[in-house]
Amino acid sequence: MAKNAKETTRFKNGVAFIGFGEAAQAFCTGMQQGNPDLQFCAYDIKLDQGDPDSILKAFDQCGMKTAKSAAETCLRVPAVFSLVTAEQAEDAAGQAAQVDMAGCLYFDCNSCAPETKKRSAQVVNAAGGRYVDVAIMTPVHPKLHRSPCLLAGPHAKAGLAMLEHLGMEASIAGPSVGDASTRKMIRSIMVKGLEALTLECFLAARKAGIDTEIMASLDKSYPGFNWPERAPYMIERAITHGVRRAAEMREVAQTLRDLGLDPSVTNGTVARQSQAGSLALNASEIGATDIQALTDAMLLALKID
Repeated sequence: MAKNAKETTRFKNGVAFIGFGEAAQAFCTGMQQGNPDLQFCAYDIKLDQGDPDSILKAFDQCGMKTAKSAAETCLRVPAVFSLVTAEQAEDAAGQAAQVDMAGCLYFDCNSCAPETKKRSAQVVNAAGGRYVDVAIMTPVHPKLHRSPCLLAGPHAKAGLAMLEHLGMEASIAGPSVGDASTRKMIRSIMVKGLEALTLECFLAARKAGIDTEIMASLDKSYPGFNWPERAPYMIERAITHGVRRAAEMREVAQTLRDLGLDPSVTNGTVARQSQAGSLALNASEIGATDIQALTDAMLLALKID
């Protein structure tokens, strides 16, 4: 494995991000509030493909130094957070490990199957890094970097000390890589599956013209769940993040197969989440809390009249 990447300026009091989407930006914003002297750098694949202007704008807004590669982030700081999409996570670890990581803590916060994380851990640790399996257990808003996390693996204690220093809220799930991600994956069967089920239910209800009645019935059957507020939120999440959620749920399906279970329902979640995200609708412009507007926009995009 190549370890000859060019040495660059190191920030001893610094944090780096591989991937700078919603979660990374939330973490960065929160860390800045409690650590004004902390220095940041990041690399995002959009710098080389996709939409570099948008990511550079996000870097600028956060006072972020730009790294030219995932590997370069590991040369700059003592702690790197990998926050990419699930299907990119293993490749990101491999790219980071193209240098001598020299004890750098590598927090793999991606929603991946335990076996995927174990492969990434082998690569990172072989490059001299300290791999930590991280599971973010709640949405990153509104708590930002204080969103509860589970850590696992032989370097979890060192990782916990670092996260506490950064003002994060974390606890150790177990001594082995996969102990944290297993909990995340199995929980996601319900969390992302409920989003997909809610979306499917209210698309059908809206098309049938009985969405108001269905909402009232569900609210009566599940008192305290607050369907009028939660249903549009879950649908907005699927529209906004469906592609990323589908990638996560493919990892959930693999987790189930590794456990000897058929992921039949989870496969349906993959399909529904992927469809919602692939429509590329802007939920904020439609009305993120307006379930009728959201479902109408989806039905129109799906050409279901």
